[in-house]
Amino acid sequence: MLAGRTRPVRTLGDVPDTTAQAAAPQLAELRLESQLRLRALRERPPAGAVPSQFLALSPRTRHAIAVDASRSRLYLFENTTAGLKLLADYYISVGKSGIEKSVEGDLRTPLGVYFITSNLDPRSLRDFYGSGALPINYPNQLDMKRGKTGGGIWLHGTPPAQFSRAPLATDGCVALANPDLERIIKTVEIRSTPVVIAQSLKWVAPQSLKADIKSFEDVLQGWHRAKSSGDVARLSAWYAPDFTSYGKTLAEWKPALQTELKQLGGRGIEIKDVSYLRWTDSHDTMVVTFAELVKGTKTGRTKRQYWSRQGSQWTIFFEGVV
Repeated sequence: MLAGRTRPVRTLGDVPDTTAQAAAPQLAELRLESQLRLRALRERPPAGAVPSQFLALSPRTRHAIAVDASRSRLYLFENTTAGLKLLADYYISVGKSGIEKSVEGDLRTPLGVYFITSNLDPRSLRDFYGSGALPINYPNQLDMKRGKTGGGIWLHGTPPAQFSRAPLATDGCVALANPDLERIIKTVEIRSTPVVIAQSLKWVAPQSLKADIKSFEDVLQGWHRAKSSGDVARLSAWYAPDFTSYGKTLAEWKPALQTELKQLGGRGIEIKDVSYLRWTDSHDTMVVTFAELVKGTKTGRTKRQYWSRQGSQWTIFFEGVV
């Protein structure tokens, strides 16, 4: 406003030509950051809508996170009895080279469905990470299947003296202002809170997901019936030829499966607290987390499966205890 009293203001963040020439890259970053922050105020997600990846979350999953890289925005949700509720959203920065991480050191942020794996004590970190860090499980099972490499992808804060941050500014992590990260740290649960990172989020009405949920529930129940039958051959048909479980191939894993079925003694299993998270790019993938209990018992194990669809056929390419 003061500059406008002395000369015409031609663009957002207008400065004298000498300054503009000397600091063109920094000015471009500041303008883009300003534009994205303002856009987030003007263009809000539709009321009541949710990202399409969140098909259904177990009541035990209290919060969820979604990142829209195209908008440099992170959305924090609370999982209520009425469904997902948007609590807050924050400006974020991603990798210097953008998104779609594939190899170590490419300075890109991965895309996919991830989970918070730990909460690092800020006292053990350099000031560079600000208020703390929340590592995610990159590479996940789909990433490893596709041969992606690297690691150390975190949601983390910023140096105490940093007040501006370009949208593309990290080595591949997702960086937030420290007050924003501090709020997120108070909500997340280790191994439970999902983090969806997408190039662009598709917001949908929750009721529009019901058909997809029902369709996949039928698939999961088919697997459930096969396992409860105790028939190894029938159950094996649900697993993909390239199945792995923490480094074991399907052939190497089958003896453990046979032992597990034998220990059931015909009692069957129950599955509870199921979450469905969908990832769609060149293929359809479903990440399913559930509690598995032997019938007649009160406690069990939390399992996670990765399913892939070929045509109309869903098969499991990973299964393991969380």
